[in-house]
Parts: sequence; C-alpha cells; structure tokens
Amino acid sequence: MSDPVAPAVLAEVAASGAADAGGLPVSLLGDFLEAVTAAVTHGQPLSADQMMRYEALGDDAARKGVALRALLDLYLSSAWRLWRHLPIVRNSESDPQAVVVAGEVMLHAVDDAVAALAEGYQLARRSLVRHEESARWEFIDDLLTGGSDVAGVLRRAAEYGLDLTAPHSVAVVRAEGPFADGTPLIGVIERAVQGTKGDADSLVASKQGLLVIVFPSPDLDAVEHVTTRLSEVLDVDSARTVGGRLSAPVGSWQVGVGRSSPGVRGVVLSYQEARDALDLATRLKLTSPVVKARDLLVYTVLLRDHDAILDLVDNLLTPLRHVRGGAKPLLETLEAYFSAGSNTTRAARDLHVSVRSVAYRLDRVRQLTGLDPTGAQDRFALHVAVLGARLLDWPSAARN
Repeated sequence: MSDPVAPAVLAEVAASGAADAGGLPVSLLGDFLEAVTAAVTHGQPLSADQMMRYEALGDDAARKGVALRALLDLYLSSAWRLWRHLPIVRNSESDPQAVVVAGEVMLHAVDDAVAALAEGYQLARRSLVRHEESARWEFIDDLLTGGSDVAGVLRRAAEYGLDLTAPHSVAVVRAEGPFADGTPLIGVIERAVQGTKGDADSLVASKQGLLVIVFPSPDLDAVEHVTTRLSEVLDVDSARTVGGRLSAPVGSWQVGVGRSSPGVRGVVLSYQEARDALDLATRLKLTSPVVKARDLLVYTVLLRDHDAILDLVDNLLTPLRHVRGGAKPLLETLEAYFSAGSNTTRAARDLHVSVRSVAYRLDRVRQLTGLDPTGAQDRFALHVAVLGARLLDWPSAARN
C-alpha cells in the first residue's frame, strides 16, 4: 500500500484552500481531505456517514453567514491542490492507468461531497429565511397592533432600521389586487420610499391583503414625498419608469395616511387612522388617490357620537325628504354651497346649474327647515347636518 499523505501536507493544502476562499476557517473542511485521500487510495466512494457530515458542515456554514460560493471555493481549491500529493499520482510513472481510475474516483468523491455540502447549506438557508420571515411577521404584527412589550418592540425595530423615538407615519394602500410579501412590486415600492429623510429606513409589508408602509415623517414634506412616490409606482404607466417591469397591475388603488407621531403607540395610532381614512373614503365616496386622516378629522369627531349626529340629521333635514324629487338635489346644493365657501356662483359652476337655481334651492331649504343656509348661525348647524348625512348615507339609511 502507498504511503499516506503526511498531516503537514494536508494542513498546508487546507490552509491554501482557505486562503483562496477569502480566509474561511479551515474547520469548515472537516475531514474532507482525509476522506478524499482514503477514497482514492481504496477506490471506494464516500460513505453515507461522511455525506451526512458534509451536509452538517454546509448547515453550519450557512448559519455562520458564509457565502455558498466561498464555501464551494474552499472545497474545490483544496481538492485540486490535494491531487498532486496523492500517493497514486506521485507514483504515476509505474502505473499510468491507475491515475486515470484515481481521477475518476476523486472527481466522484468531490462531486458527492460538494452536493451534500450544498444541500445542507440550502436547507439551512431555507430554515433561516423561514425563521427570519416569521420573526419579521411577528414584529410587524406587534408593531401595528400595539403589544404590551413596548421596550421589546423598540429594540427589535432598530434591527429593521427604524428609529421609533422619532415621528413616524403609516400609509396603507388598498387596491383591487391584494398585496402579498415576496411580489416584485413590494420591492419596487420599498426602494421608492426608502431613505426619505436622513438615514432612517422605512418598513414595507403586506398585511391582510393591504400594503403597509411605516416611514419617518419629521415634517409634512416627508409625508408628501412618500405619497408622491407611492402614487408614481402604483400608477401603471409611471411604474414602468420608476420601478421597471411589474409582475401584475394592482388595478384601482387608494392610499390612506395616518398622522405623524413618535413611539410605538404613535405607529399603532397612525396605522389605525390610515385604515379608518380608507374606510371613510369608501363611505363618503371620495375618489382622491390619497386620503389623509388629518383632512378627515371632522368626520372622525362626528362618528364619535353616532346617535347624536343621527338625531341632528333627522331633526334638521327630515323636511327635505318630502319635497318632489326627494332630498338629494337640495342636499347636493347645500354641500356644494358650503364646499364653495358660501359662494353661490362657484357652487352653481360645480353643480353645472344656474346661479338662480342654486339661490332657489337655498331658499327652499330655508322654507322647509326654518334655517337660513346663508346666515352664519344657521349655516353652521346645517353644514354639520349635511356632513353627517353624507357620513351616514342619509336619507337612504335613515331611521323609519
């Protein structure tokens, strides 16, 4: 039997291979060099136990953050360096045919070892990714729902680049097509809104089919920047230039934006406000692509006492239901008139009717309700009642 490869030679081969791989630890080779030497010497493939050891080494490398390419380079560099030191190669002049067989055995052994190594590595990476995704989902859920461990959420937020001691806002996107993590559009949006102010990051994720963006908002300009970038990406035509090719259009969409506030509780409040803004936009039939909670505060106040606002609407506006044509034309006129700042001419333009028609309808409201829409005191009461009617879908949903 030929003399084995000296331990000092194996150590030198391993060190050189590790250097080629960018300085990886030699320990990641395990007994690879000894096993390959034995396989070539005895003309036998690697055993099942040896394959399991290399799979475990691949797992270990993945969990230590070693790149797969560097790991494979460590093994392959060590293998070709080992070749010239194998006894059967050193004695090739006496038996050239044996070298051919030895080469086949070695290639087979290296191939098996590398395959086991890569499999262990990839399985570990999948496990790590699943763990990271699970941890990310848990963090997002705790962040948006307001878990009891505020200090823990703050600590974990830093791992995702969020400094929650500074003011943050939450934007929520609702679209025809539901959002899901892992789709290319999520990455496009993340790149579009990232780094809006300073070095702080934004967090983009899907939740219950909605897209949620938690972003630093030290001022109104930061909020405007994010909503503008979101609008650019979500618009199919603009998205081709902003983010490249999208996997699928999301259809019609709308963005709700909560108010800015610091801390974990601030994020929870902003998230709820953003969702409420979208719900209000649906109820009020608002078609604006971006609806902000700060612009809908009056409706939020009205909703806090549903019975009171319903009584106000019924008591002030019920007479309008009994006119020919129903209450709708008069309600639309009041709404346009108040939205125009009590300017009859502008209200007529918005309604596409004559100024005389608007004046007539306002006078009709005064006759029916006893309240003058053009008078300061009565105007306020009627305006609140009209806002409540819109919010409650009155008179369609009026009490019998």
